[in-house]
Amino acid sequence: MKITFHGAARTVTGSLHLIEVNGRTIMLDCGLYQGKRKEAFERNRSEFCQGKKIDTLILSHAHIDHSGRIPCLVRNGFRGDIVCTSATRDLCAVMLMDSAFIQEKDVEFVNKRRRKNRQNLFEPLYTEEDVARSMKQFVGLSYNRRHQLFPGVHLTLMDAGHMLGSAHVILDIDDQETGKSRRLVFSGDIGRPGIPIIRDPEPLTAGADILIMESTYGNRTHPPYLETEKELERIVNQTVQRGGTLLIPAFAVGRTQQLVYSLHKLHSSGAIPELPIFVDSPLATKTTDIFRLHPETYDAEIRAFILADDGNNPFGFDKLQYTQSVEQSKALNEMKGPMIIISASGMMEGGRILHHLRSRIEDPRNTILITGWQAPNTLGRRIIEKERIVRIFGEEFQMRAQVEVETGFSGHADHDGLMDFVRVMGKRPEHTFIVHGEEEAAQTLAHDLQTGLGLENVVIPESLQSFVV
Repeated sequence: MKITFHGAARTVTGSLHLIEVNGRTIMLDCGLYQGKRKEAFERNRSEFCQGKKIDTLILSHAHIDHSGRIPCLVRNGFRGDIVCTSATRDLCAVMLMDSAFIQEKDVEFVNKRRRKNRQNLFEPLYTEEDVARSMKQFVGLSYNRRHQLFPGVHLTLMDAGHMLGSAHVILDIDDQETGKSRRLVFSGDIGRPGIPIIRDPEPLTAGADILIMESTYGNRTHPPYLETEKELERIVNQTVQRGGTLLIPAFAVGRTQQLVYSLHKLHSSGAIPELPIFVDSPLATKTTDIFRLHPETYDAEIRAFILADDGNNPFGFDKLQYTQSVEQSKALNEMKGPMIIISASGMMEGGRILHHLRSRIEDPRNTILITGWQAPNTLGRRIIEKERIVRIFGEEFQMRAQVEVETGFSGHADHDGLMDFVRVMGKRPEHTFIVHGEEEAAQTLAHDLQTGLGLENVVIPESLQSFVV
């Protein structure tokens, strides 16, 4: 069996790994690389596998850094199945269309300048038509249903508790070359127990022979979720007292729904004052509708909330408005007085949040609340690092707004959660590959797995590095 790491190697974005066994090639995830625009443009093209060489693709979940290059794979000739949960398929239908729209608009904008300079024109990584074709290849699989991919290779998806539809990937393989039967586990993104809406991650007590494991927060711990909600209460109230606006850049899938639910609870209990709350993200609106379609993924807390709450809707209440049109979004920038605006994108590299930042980042009454990991070289990372001047749409702005960072809303397991993920395994892996983490996080986790749990052969692969196991 040969494993090659094509993405999320010593970085967090662009998850993509290849398994070659029994004459077949299986791709795990097919994610978009995110970061510096020029570097991302080049890496998403130059480091991409040709689709005709892949037999099947297994998708752990719908986040774009795990799914965002699927239409490009199909465009390059991939005709196999894309296997994932039904919720992941539904989310991809809207998220990949949104990604294609952004790809096409970005290239259109760049090509205007290149055409004037008589330079070669770029093509988008993929188009909406490529997305439509790729959706025909998705195959939905329920959790804990053993499924034969090929003779001697069986797949089971288990609930990863990271976001709607997220899965741990378990491959039970009868390796023809070695004559051994082995279990390969790809963690995908590992969720956190105790966060609302979705169920806790399912423990993999049977263990693994080969483990490919994420390490996003391999060197950090999160505060308890209830403390995070109390911090949200504090931040809202302090911003209101200053007469400011609370801007929350949030990923459209998962984070936005968490924030809406938390604000709903704070509003219902009277912990925050009456003020308008806006979700200004068309993608978040569409994906929230998909959350409503999958109550089978809800945990006990949100089911109890639905039964107890008069509105009977965890994702909507009387002070909350989902904007739809561009005109409605623009109107928010003219509004005065305290309010909350939740908008995409989460790393502030595109989307409507940029317009809200441009109009409010220089006012010290306002607050920017960052609730998720920010990739290096993104606007979000620059704001976390409190750079004095930031560029938005090519213009320079003074950073005068308050900046708050709350990692407690994260859907990723922290260091202790990652250790627990391995600790419960009855069979400890013979080979462990640490991916999906920055250098320091990956190194810390690798060290602690070896010294704390006694794992051997723990490796942090380089990009494009291969291993025969």
